[in-house]
Amino acid sequence: MDVNAFIDRIKKHPDYPKVGMILAHNGVVRETTRDGRKVTGLTVSVDHDRLKKIIETEKQSPGIVDIIVEINEERHLAVGDDVMVMVVAGDIRDHVIATLERTLNAVKQTVTRKTEFFA
Repeated sequence: MDVNAFIDRIKKHPDYPKVGMILAHNGVVRETTRDGRKVTGLTVSVDHDRLKKIIETEKQSPGIVDIIVEINEERHLAVGDDVMVMVVAGDIRDHVIATLERTLNAVKQTVTRKTEFFA
């Protein structure tokens, strides 16, 4: 999971000259849950078909050039490990921020399922 590699990939996109903003999200395993319980790690499962559909749909949003998402589902993730990297590139700030937020929320709500392990 390398944000810089994703940005380099976007810079090679044929429509890169239209890009005015590249925005990245790098989600990591936090040491506590939202309600304060101590976490030792987690695992993530991914609905790849749903992820593909979300990305395809959001790429059609106004001004969006590319969206790249990688989710770490290969192993038990420890506190501090990367869970998900998402990069959205597009023409203007308003389009890119809104698309990243919509895409991230859709992925978290309908694509990934996490199992947390507690201390």
